[in-house]
Amino acid sequence: MKIHIYSLIPVLCCVMSLTATAQTEVEPFVPGSTLEGVTYYLPRTAFRITVICEKTTIRPGDFNKYADRYLRLKDVPTEESVKWSLKSITLEPYGKPDPSKAFSIKMKSKTVAPLVGLSRDGILLSINCEAEESFLPDLPKPERGAAPEDPRSYMTQEILSAGSTAKMAELCAQEIYDIRESKNALTRGEADNTPKDGAQLKLMLEQLDRQAAVLESLFSGTSQTDTEVFSLFYDPQQETDRDVLFRFSQKLGVLDADNLAGEPVIASVKLLETIPAAVPSEEVAKKRAKMERGIYYNIPVRAKVNVNFMGREYVNMETPMAQFGIVEVLSNTLFDKKTTTQVTFFQATGGTKDVME
Repeated sequence: MKIHIYSLIPVLCCVMSLTATAQTEVEPFVPGSTLEGVTYYLPRTAFRITVICEKTTIRPGDFNKYADRYLRLKDVPTEESVKWSLKSITLEPYGKPDPSKAFSIKMKSKTVAPLVGLSRDGILLSINCEAEESFLPDLPKPERGAAPEDPRSYMTQEILSAGSTAKMAELCAQEIYDIRESKNALTRGEADNTPKDGAQLKLMLEQLDRQAAVLESLFSGTSQTDTEVFSLFYDPQQETDRDVLFRFSQKLGVLDADNLAGEPVIASVKLLETIPAAVPSEEVAKKRAKMERGIYYNIPVRAKVNVNFMGREYVNMETPMAQFGIVEVLSNTLFDKKTTTQVTFFQATGGTKDVME
């Protein structure tokens, strides 16, 4: 998708004379006082957190009270329960407008001001050219696990017509034992209808296993596992050893960072480089004074981001981050009447991507 392009040649005025050469002027944006101009933001680097979990729902069988008596099954579930497991955590950097880095390019009647490309939320993307606005990819879709089969589809007429739950459980158990005996007879080749074809025999054995398992679930219970997707956002303000992103519980799943019912998922951010401090110089100061009304941009620095939970590392990435770098200026002489320099910027960091004359 194309970004929004704003022409800085005022559309409010009539056709203007361009006989005099003037330079593009940029100044910090002050709400209420910057009246004529296009305001842009430099970004800070934030992250979208995508959390993928598995939610297993365990339901008791209708005959759970008779599991030990008829099938010798111990510790079967007697009430519904849910168990969560954390499968993956991913971080995706994106540019977030930094309100402390808002600037306005003045619209002047005697200037050949550039075309400025902005993202939908006002981040500076390009000057004098077009650039593609990037968007975070779509989140993965949640997935529902296969629902357990209905055991009644494998019940005989005798079982279905039984007058009590206890009698149904007894007859179901007997049906399970009969299926097991049929399977053993087929395996030994003692059954009257034992197929000679190996593939057909395998199919029959699988069908018997399926019938027995579905009927047995009336005693042992069933489980269904769904995949759930959660999305959160993280905007680190400084280096840190311990930022609690969210909390996680095997019983409750993903929780807010301040919900002590879960264990914390911890992020750390460490800078891998620093930008040397400028050495004061009278000559440099004079040059910079002339550039101060140019185009502001970020020089980001690389940082290492880790995410850990219960001793396991889920994220280990290196990425440039805008908020830990510095702001510099592209001279306004690059964008006067005689020069049409084309510049594109990285949307996530505000750093220069391409500079072409």
